[in-house]
Amino acid sequence: MNTLVTGAAFGAALTASGVYQPSVIVSQLKFENWHMIQAFLTAAASSAALVHLLQTLSPTTFPLPPRSYSSISLFSRYDGNLFGGILLGTGMMLSGACPGTVLAQIGTGVRSGFYALEGGIIGGIVFTGFVGPWIAKRNAAAKAAEAAAKASGKGEESKELTKTVYENLGVSRSSVLVAFEAICASVVVSTALWTSVGPEAKMSPVVGGLCIAGAQLLSLLLRKNLVGTSTSFEEVGDWFWGIFKGKTLPQRYNNLLFVSGCVLGAKLLTVAYPALGQVTEVAVSPVAAGLGGFLMIIGSRMAGGCTSGHGISGISLLSTSSFLTIGAAFGAGALLGLLRG
Repeated sequence: MNTLVTGAAFGAALTASGVYQPSVIVSQLKFENWHMIQAFLTAAASSAALVHLLQTLSPTTFPLPPRSYSSISLFSRYDGNLFGGILLGTGMMLSGACPGTVLAQIGTGVRSGFYALEGGIIGGIVFTGFVGPWIAKRNAAAKAAEAAAKASGKGEESKELTKTVYENLGVSRSSVLVAFEAICASVVVSTALWTSVGPEAKMSPVVGGLCIAGAQLLSLLLRKNLVGTSTSFEEVGDWFWGIFKGKTLPQRYNNLLFVSGCVLGAKLLTVAYPALGQVTEVAVSPVAAGLGGFLMIIGSRMAGGCTSGHGISGISLLSTSSFLTIGAAFGAGALLGLLRG
């Protein structure tokens, strides 16, 4: 029940903030409307402050480890984060959705969201059946080669990578947190003063971001865990291959319960407040939405998280992998937006 309630709160927060709308996502990646960035940075900064406070007050109650790196063994321990982020951002620009907001789109009846969801489900199946095992084989081969080189005396001992920005910089967590909060505040304030938002903003994007942070707080208090949505698509893939191959079905379903709550929360909120479900139309074809949904799930699972798991939750832990993933996602999405005009 806690998982379902938390999911409903997150879905409702995404809907209230307006960031679920395809027009908001597409226009942000084209730098035409700063609604999404204002809400996103407010949510991320508020979540980071909440996580730091709770872990300071009760570290044993909230033992939240930072996000680890994701590798595909090409050139860096973080290459999976970078390539995954690029695919995630490309999918976001094509579909006008991300793995979290597509759930709110389903709840509010956004047509392109259904195509994006279908593409995302296929992406989860393909990742679980093919891409994930391919990555696992590459990483296993790379580790075996590294161990063999070390045993022969020809290889250097690999250094353990630190997981957080403050560890990489060799400074305190508090100092990086203060700097992050200051950067987020400056971007939000400057864009709020010098740009305008569209008709999708039924409330201030800052207030919307605080609503998302409120859902994060609820998740921490009820589940002792941070929000994230893209793992649910991998769970769908696990169930598909379990049924298809006649194997024992997976026992995990918490993420599916969470995303079901997201859809329900979005639906209930728009029933109570219909104005929040009024969508500003943007041209997203079924093919683009489906392809975008497919790419964003492949990318988010390759990177080990999406715009909620990495963007709001991972960044709140000041995880290096999360900053790299989200940076690559926004960069790729913005580049595609520039190319598409």
